[in-house]
Amino acid sequence: MEYKLIFLDIDGTLTEPGKNVPPASAVEAIRKARANGHKVVLCSGRSYGMLSPLLRYGFDGLVGSAGGYIEYGGRVIYDCPMTAEQCNAAMDVFQRSGVFRTVEGKDHSYTDESFKDFLRESAQAGGNSELLRWREQIESELGIRPMAEYGGEPVYKIGFVSRDANGLREPMKVLGDSFDFCIQGTDQLGSINGELINKAFNKGMAVERLCEYLDIPIENTVAFGDSMNDLEMIQAAGLGICMGNGSKALKKIADEVCPPVQEDGLYQAFKSHGLV
Repeated sequence: MEYKLIFLDIDGTLTEPGKNVPPASAVEAIRKARANGHKVVLCSGRSYGMLSPLLRYGFDGLVGSAGGYIEYGGRVIYDCPMTAEQCNAAMDVFQRSGVFRTVEGKDHSYTDESFKDFLRESAQAGGNSELLRWREQIESELGIRPMAEYGGEPVYKIGFVSRDANGLREPMKVLGDSFDFCIQGTDQLGSINGELINKAFNKGMAVERLCEYLDIPIENTVAFGDSMNDLEMIQAAGLGICMGNGSKALKKIADEVCPPVQEDGLYQAFKSHGLV
């Protein structure tokens, strides 16, 4: 049997969003698949530092920062942070436009404290306080630091939250030639959140780069994701599977849909495709 190269998104796929502990069934699926000779790779929008707590569960390789950093067998095979000029331009235009930033380096990430101030003000004015609690939990779980601690380390990706579409007009004009704006959606306050990703890479390109490095036909790849930031990965893989808890848009594009992460979806999909 030819072995498969399996790519797993983290948030909403391997774990519940923002968590670092997968269901026991998912850990068992990974262990059994690797024992059967298949290779399993994390493929996440998270930076290396944010995904590293999951490495203890056993993986053959990792794709971090939505394709900007790739390791396999402990060897770095792709590493593409923003240039200093790109980073400075992005940081400046987001700040001028009143857009909240989360800057992702390799080992650490940093966020504008003003975003939580905005959420606190909304909660006090009768808005949704649950959104503030969720944000604080995410920052705690993933070790995201205040922006004041950012010391200029190389940046791979910038997450953003804009109060409205107007706030993104100038950033898209200034940065659109070099970056894609991956819009995740609109939150309960009407704010628009997404990620600024270098056009030099994405998760789909990462699948292709790793296949080329390992000399594996792309037809022998399987990818699991749940949101539109997994789109290129799902499209590039030989078999693209969306989680049952995933976005409606991705479900329409994926080759198939498996049960949600909370219902042992990964294990069931691994089993149905003979990976375990």
